[in-house]
Parts: sequence; structure tokens; C-alpha cells
Amino acid sequence: MSKGVILLSGGIDSPVAADMMLSLGHQLVGVHMDNRPFTDDSPLEKVRDHLKLLEARHSTKIPLYVVPHGPTQIALMRNTERHFGCILCRRFMWRSAEAIAEREGAQFLVTGEALGQVASQTLENIRSATVSVNIPMVRPLVGLDKREIEDRAKEIGAYEISIRPGICCQAVPDKPATRSTLIRISQEESKIDVNSLLSDAIRKTVVR
Repeated sequence: MSKGVILLSGGIDSPVAADMMLSLGHQLVGVHMDNRPFTDDSPLEKVRDHLKLLEARHSTKIPLYVVPHGPTQIALMRNTERHFGCILCRRFMWRSAEAIAEREGAQFLVTGEALGQVASQTLENIRSATVSVNIPMVRPLVGLDKREIEDRAKEIGAYEISIRPGICCQAVPDKPATRSTLIRISQEESKIDVNSLLSDAIRKTVVR
């Protein structure tokens, strides 16, 4: 049985991706990037409820790593071009998940991304984010549209959890870039201490 690390946001997509991978017999470890103070407690509460649902559906245990992501967001907002914020944010998310995969002996990462649904999911931006890690990344929802994903969420009972009220991440730029190049993203990351931010986040990660 192979093991993957899945990024869980509390939204509609990621629990559906998790359910699909569990249905195929894979073992999963959850990672939630805690964006407080740029959001409230609701995303983490939703993730916990999603995991309870998935554990009951598949008769399995899914550990959850909660990574403090707020300090990284602050560093990005203070030192880099705001419209590249979502891409830079994702690069840190993937790096954090990769570090946890190494700790857990996992072979791949899983995301709930679907091609082109938001600015960070254009081909250019997916590439700019994905190359930040060396571990393989699986996107089980990549060819589905939003309606198909919502229908699957309703089928497994995750939809009502996902749409509960909560504050969306306030670190999202007003005009996120829909296209990026590796050269430009590397230039932006040179303005911050990537290794220090990542090491600090992993050191303060909590397993729940």
C-alpha cells in the first residue's frame, strides 16, 4: 500500500481528492496550512470534520499535521510583489508537505487542484509552484469541472461541511497573477529567507 500526503484546506475540493485516493487503497496523511491571523478557526474545524467523515467511510486513521503558515504569509506580503502571492504561497505549501512526507515515509503528494478554476491553477502557475518540490504530485481532480466536484462532495457527505460559514484567507491579493515564469518567481523568492521560514514552520508544526 502506498502512502501520500494530502493538502487539506477545508474547502470543497480536497476532501473529494482524499476520498478518491482512499477508494483506490492508498494510505493518506493530512496537512493543513494554518493561515491564521489571515483567517479564523473555521478552516481547521472543517478539516477535522472532513477527516472524521473520511476515516469513518474508509475505516482508516488519517493523521493531521497543522503547519503555521501565517508568519510565512506575512513575510511574503512585506517583501514580494503582491500579485505573485498565491504562487509563492503554494510553493511553501508544497515544500512543507514534502518535508512531512519525508518524515512519514510517503511517496507522493496529493492536492485538490483542478485545471484553470482559479488564478493559481493555470498551467503556468501550476508549473511554477510544482517545481519547488522533488516528490511526485497527484491531482485526482485535474480533469473535473466544479459541478462534478461538488456532486462528488455531496455524494460522500463532505459538501455541507465545506460550505459552512467562515472567513476566507485575507492574504489573497486583489489581482493575483494568472501567468508566471520560473525566472520571475525565483527573483521574488530571493527577497526572503526561504529555508529559515520553512524550517521555522516545520519546527512549530503540530500533529493532531
